[in-house]
Parts: sequence; structure tokens; C-alpha cells
Amino acid sequence: MESQHRSFSIRIFLAEGSPSGLKFVEKSNWIGLGVVCPRPRLSSVKERKEFDRAAIYVLIGPSDTSDLPLVYIGEGDPVRTRLEDHHSKKDFWTIAYFFTSKDANLNKAHIQYLEHRLITLAKEAKRCKFDNLNVPTAPSLSEAEYADMEVFLEEMLLCFPVLGVTIFEKPELKPRQHQILILKNKGVHAEGYKSEDGFVVKKGSTCVIETVPSIHTHVVDLRSDFLKSDLLIKRDDHFFELSQDYEFSSPSLAATFLLGANINGRDW
Repeated sequence: MESQHRSFSIRIFLAEGSPSGLKFVEKSNWIGLGVVCPRPRLSSVKERKEFDRAAIYVLIGPSDTSDLPLVYIGEGDPVRTRLEDHHSKKDFWTIAYFFTSKDANLNKAHIQYLEHRLITLAKEAKRCKFDNLNVPTAPSLSEAEYADMEVFLEEMLLCFPVLGVTIFEKPELKPRQHQILILKNKGVHAEGYKSEDGFVVKKGSTCVIETVPSIHTHVVDLRSDFLKSDLLIKRDDHFFELSQDYEFSSPSLAATFLLGANINGRDW
């Protein structure tokens, strides 16, 4: 889904009077309600009425084997039951995000559809590792329900980046007014541009296969993740090729990733 740039306002309410506590997220002219619940606060806040509703949720935490975050996306009706179960059985997550409807009109089919769409978008963006084993099939919705859920999804996707969640974000297909920078070194040819959140390397850019021993471990892990998700495909005995546009957190990380050595981003 390609989001359009337009002005909007978001209200974040600190329910416990602390930035590290429970937060509620409301967007202007939207029936949805977002809830941000740090794991340590779940037992204290789970009896609130918002946890009684049907909701789509995202659990996020660090991965032991990757620089990418580990993620679980699910649905619950009520969401409290699912979060309690994950609290007792899943150790990785540190924070839960869930979205529900202020008018309580989301039903089981609606949240199953949203679950399917969010997992699909995250898998396409390839900016996280999944704790989920499978992608659920989308339930059958009426034409009107389908339209309503796509609007609900669009509004959620506007809220997530404001909360620091970028796992659903893909680079703009047609960047506006971006200067294309070219990297030519060690036989690598790569093109990219500075973005709002980092640096985008374009599809078809090449990447050396061999890395120097001193390269940062997290870059090695990131390359391994790219290979597993087919973001990198082998071009020949010396080079990989990027199979889609990808946004790195900085030009330096992008250059280091491509050249297999610790490089300053000013080389672009």
C-alpha cells in the first residue's frame, strides 16, 4: 500500500503519566484507537476496558540472532486473553501495540483480515524477523466490509511510524526530488538516495560476496537475513544483487553492507 503524504494530527495520551507507561493513540477523524503497552505494565493495566475488545496486535522485541527486530502479529477477541498467553509463553517481546475500534464495531472476521494484511505487508517490507510460523488466509468479507477494513488499515499504517514502528514501511516507488547517488568501488555498482529515515539502495544494486574479517558482526547478520529472505540473490561468483529497493538506517550502513568492509557513508 502506497501511503499519500497529507497533514493529520495524532493525540497520544500517557495513561499512567509516564512516557514508559501505557499510552493511548487517537487520530483525528478516525474511529480507531491504538494502545501501546510495555510488557512490564501488562499485569497492572490488562483489566482496563480497552483490553476487552477485539483487536489486531503487534509484539516487538530484539532478536538474539539478527540486527532486525523479532515480531509477532496476531488478533484476539478479546485481545487481553491473547496478550496474557503471550506473556507467559513468549519471552522475546518487550512491547505490545494493538489497535481496536472506539465504537467496538470490529468483529472476528475484521481483525483476521487486518492480521493477514499486516503480516503480508511486513513480509514484503522485510524489515523484521517473524516469530509467526504461517501467514493466515484472509477471511471472506462483504464489499463494504473490505472497503472499511482497507481504510482502517491505512489509518493504522499512518500511526505506526509515529510510534517508532517501521516494519511495514517500504521505500517510495517514485521518490520525489531525490538526488540519486552512485557507489562504484571493488566492482560494485549501486544507486541510492537519502530518505526521511535513512538511505535507500535501489533494486539491482550489486554487493560483494566476500567480506573483510573486521566487518561489524551486525552487518554479517544482516546479510544473512537478506539471503534467507531473498533480498540478496547471487549474480555470479563474486557479487550478490539486491532484489528490491531497501531502506538502511544510514548511508554508512548501506555502503558497509554493499562493500563488505567498514566504510564511511560519505563515499556515496
